[in-house]
Amino acid sequence: MSASALLKQHLSLLKQSGKPVLDLACGSGRNGLYLLEHNIPTIFADKNRQALETIAALPLTPAPHCRVVDFETDQQHLQADSYQAVIVFRYLHRPLMEQIKQAVCSGGIVIYETFTLENRQFGRPNREQFLLRPGELKQLFSGWQCLHYFEGIKTNPDRAIAQIVCRKP
Repeated sequence: MSASALLKQHLSLLKQSGKPVLDLACGSGRNGLYLLEHNIPTIFADKNRQALETIAALPLTPAPHCRVVDFETDQQHLQADSYQAVIVFRYLHRPLMEQIKQAVCSGGIVIYETFTLENRQFGRPNREQFLLRPGELKQLFSGWQCLHYFEGIKTNPDRAIAQIVCRKP
């Protein structure tokens, strides 16, 4: 499975040195692995220990840095100004949004893509807590420099999503 087209289109915004990128709720790690292929330091974070062990076992140089973390518990916090970027794909936990924004250093980037309420017509996810309301993603990052925004239907496979690429002031 290849990296997200959104990530590929905006790769040039990410630096090959300095602070790492956080691939939050990374799953199998396809997006973070794409960054590592481009020599961008990346931290993989997910609650799925098995998926992270698979990523960590890959013969890569440098070796992937993985953190087992359940972002939906109050015990885990993202440290402020720790990352040049945070990337999030197909994951939404609203209480975490302020932490994501604080975790990015000044001038850093957030690349975020997840499903909207319209996705119900295509199947899962279909529970409101996992779906963005119209305009919600853009509103969450108001005050940031918006470099890309899309909200609507994508095909192959059919899905309703919102995407944002933005720079922290």
